[in-house]
Amino acid sequence: MDPMDQIRETFFLECEELMEVLEDGLNAMEASEHDDETVNAVFRAVHSVKGGAGAFGLDDLVSFAHTFETTLDEVRSGRLATSPDLMSVFLRSADQLRDLISDAQSGAESDTKHIDQLIEELRNFAGIEEETHAEDFVFDAVPLDLDLGLPDVPGLPPLGEPTSDWQITFTPLATMYERGNDCILLVRALAELGDADIRAALADTPDWSDFDPAQSYLEWTVTLPGDVDEEAIREVFEFVEDDCTINIVRTEDIPPVDDASDDWVVRDDTDINLDLPTPEEIVQTELGSPASDDEPAEQAANAEETAEEDNKADASAPVAAKAKTQTQAQRPTIRVDLDRVDRLINLIGELVINQSMLAQGLEDAGLTVQPQLADGLDEFKQLTRDIQEGVMAIRAQPIKPLFQRMSRIVREASSATDKKARLVIEGEYTEVDKTIIERLSDPLTHMIRNAVDHGLEMPEKRSELGKNEEGIVRLTAKHLSGRVLIEVADDGAGVNRKKVREIAESKGLISPQADLSDSDIDNLLFMPGFSTAKEVTDLSGRGVGMDVVKRSIETLGGRVSITSAPGKGTTLSISLPLTLAVMDGMVVRIGKELMIIPIADISESLSPSNSRVSPVSSNQQALLVRGEFVPLIDISEVLGMDSKITNPEDAVVVMTETEAGSRYALLVDAIVDQRQVVIKGLEENYGHVPGVAAATILGDGRIALILDVSSVVRSAELTSPSLSQVA
Repeated sequence: MDPMDQIRETFFLECEELMEVLEDGLNAMEASEHDDETVNAVFRAVHSVKGGAGAFGLDDLVSFAHTFETTLDEVRSGRLATSPDLMSVFLRSADQLRDLISDAQSGAESDTKHIDQLIEELRNFAGIEEETHAEDFVFDAVPLDLDLGLPDVPGLPPLGEPTSDWQITFTPLATMYERGNDCILLVRALAELGDADIRAALADTPDWSDFDPAQSYLEWTVTLPGDVDEEAIREVFEFVEDDCTINIVRTEDIPPVDDASDDWVVRDDTDINLDLPTPEEIVQTELGSPASDDEPAEQAANAEETAEEDNKADASAPVAAKAKTQTQAQRPTIRVDLDRVDRLINLIGELVINQSMLAQGLEDAGLTVQPQLADGLDEFKQLTRDIQEGVMAIRAQPIKPLFQRMSRIVREASSATDKKARLVIEGEYTEVDKTIIERLSDPLTHMIRNAVDHGLEMPEKRSELGKNEEGIVRLTAKHLSGRVLIEVADDGAGVNRKKVREIAESKGLISPQADLSDSDIDNLLFMPGFSTAKEVTDLSGRGVGMDVVKRSIETLGGRVSITSAPGKGTTLSISLPLTLAVMDGMVVRIGKELMIIPIADISESLSPSNSRVSPVSSNQQALLVRGEFVPLIDISEVLGMDSKITNPEDAVVVMTETEAGSRYALLVDAIVDQRQVVIKGLEENYGHVPGVAAATILGDGRIALILDVSSVVRSAELTSPSLSQVA
């Protein structure tokens, strides 16, 4: 790959991080939960995007970021106060900035009309006149004589010249050195602007034994003539302003400095050497030069200064400790191509299979009775699990970036429906497999739009009901029983069950005589082609509804459910596995086949007795468990498999519980083992199999199917309507 292409790719990766910082800061500003540093962070994020885009000639991105940055600078300087209207423009500008970055990366054309509109709005808030290019007009310079014939006044500077010099004080942070920058280059650039007086404060420099080369101990002060342009000074620090503290003031605005202080090393610009040392000089410094005749005297003089230097080092210890703590808080990271991680995960999966096959082979050969071999096999199994968990942790990422994108969806949906809505995010640092995050974007977007379009009422309607005109859409994520639970909840009107049933009957989806519970009616929303929209809009009414969301979630091995309360709102719940690569499962025998039930779907297992089994209908039974009747589902019957079990006492029951809290008893022939299995998808190579989520390879090389417990339960409910009534 061309080096410039690699740098360009790195720039776009950094843009993702900068956009995350930008959106976090803008959300805090919108909620009035910010300080000056938050505004500075937002400004720096836009500034960094502009600087990187300029290096690659991305003119559209640079132009928009420049206007955005200028308006933010007005807020940062206190000349412009934040308001709801301003924050709305800032949030839409952040969305547009993300679009421009995406267009620049893909080479697509941007919507110039929308960009120009936002630029105009930003300029209006900042009070910026439209920029006029020099080539658009021509003028002739006319000399102007302002000589009034007055005598010169002693002690006053000539007219038009600044009255004082510039003093630039900057202290580099440890991150400056980590990113390969050097203070001497900055000092050299400042010296090129004019006659410079350069000083370096050494008060905080520790003893050599306590010196940490990764830390920063020097503070630099450079004085430049007053006629130097301030903008030129700031350009020197343009790409390192986040890695150092900078203060640029006129000398007349600061108290005088004691030049005789021992804390300063003073250099005159006439004899300062800003050239970097040569490699030969570095080697000579490291190895040391031959001892001179005056060396003993120099050592004696240095010994007399030891006590004073120790005192200075002690005084600087807290400062050094603080700097060290700040550096340790910034945990180093490394960017790795996702394909490499995928290959590593696949290899770990094969390692798990080989470990299982090795254990099976030793057991079949009767060699596991040897203590040394058994211990080694157990250690190998544990080591394999530790490696697998470590690799999966590399792939796991916070769901925050996906949740942040949903804020834009809410804003756009609110604008399209003339509603007022606000997104509240909780649990954004919940970690999920990156593959799940990428494939969850589309269904989650549809659910968010649905919540605004169908869930929330119009502002005037909410006012009549005593609600706040601004509706709340709540997006949450958390870990629950080895899975990830994501919920999209709104505080709207809830599901209009009467209307839903009427539409379902008119479309022939259900019979008018069907006896449906509230939960059954709510789940009609997931049926193919079902839609409550009366007309086609940008958001809904195209016959592509929640059934698409449901299929997308099930493809990920997840489940989706809905709960609603009239007048209070609706909650859509998504339950997903933590990973799509490896899982813990229970190996069960159903007829002649071995199948896997995910451990996350099992609450307990037990051996039933005939006295605890009661008939519910002609083809349905229930199991009495601790005083409660639980529907009994024969998996072999649901999947159409042959089973020799005719008496429940000869079988084993595996208890499971749905997200809605309903419990079911799954009947299997026997429980064989519990082990970690590698998930192999069936969708691409075979297709969707009802009741089956995926497949795996057992230790003896046989293929075992992984059960989709929720699908098995739904299939049983369809064949036995009385099942849901018992549950």
